[in-house]
Amino acid sequence: MKNIITLFVALLAISCKSQIVSLEQAAQCRDNPNCPRDYNYTKDLNNTLNKYVGTWKGTYNGRVYEMKFNKNLYEDFIGFKRDIIKGRLRLTTTGNLPLTIFDNFNEPDDAKTRFTGFGLTGNLQSYELLFSGPYTKGCMNSGSIFLKINPSTPNQMRIIYSSDRDIAVGECPSSFTTTFPQQQEIFLTRQ
Repeated sequence: MKNIITLFVALLAISCKSQIVSLEQAAQCRDNPNCPRDYNYTKDLNNTLNKYVGTWKGTYNGRVYEMKFNKNLYEDFIGFKRDIIKGRLRLTTTGNLPLTIFDNFNEPDDAKTRFTGFGLTGNLQSYELLFSGPYTKGCMNSGSIFLKINPSTPNQMRIIYSSDRDIAVGECPSSFTTTFPQQQEIFLTRQ
């Protein structure tokens, strides 16, 4: 059975045309059923992701958000490739004795950061990353982070978090707060 599956995947890969599309083309075709789907690499042909790469920092509601973004190549098990952003987050409190709330800055394994690029939005104005924070039973702490940089202020970034619309099982403690505030703009500055 394993050999049959391997053969099927190999034939599928061979039969697919090897085609590269830009991040912009893939984003605009995401919800369009008339767009061709015979590509196997979504590539950052226009260096669109470069403006997000680096370390960014900002404060919101007594918390310091420090994020580090790197450009990476992601490849799935059937050989589909895409250029994406991988993120790291350090979240601390403000004040004389800052307290670390969350920190995966030094995690060497990208798969363990749970902060992974999804792609450009269809209007090409933002880049979406998927984020999962610390889990508490009955609470939602995962969703999408949208990064937006205005070309006239390339060292300023605006982020907005939108929680997943999943169902959480159990009672969420009243003391729980999400890693990112829901639908609130946080402004970051390139460091």
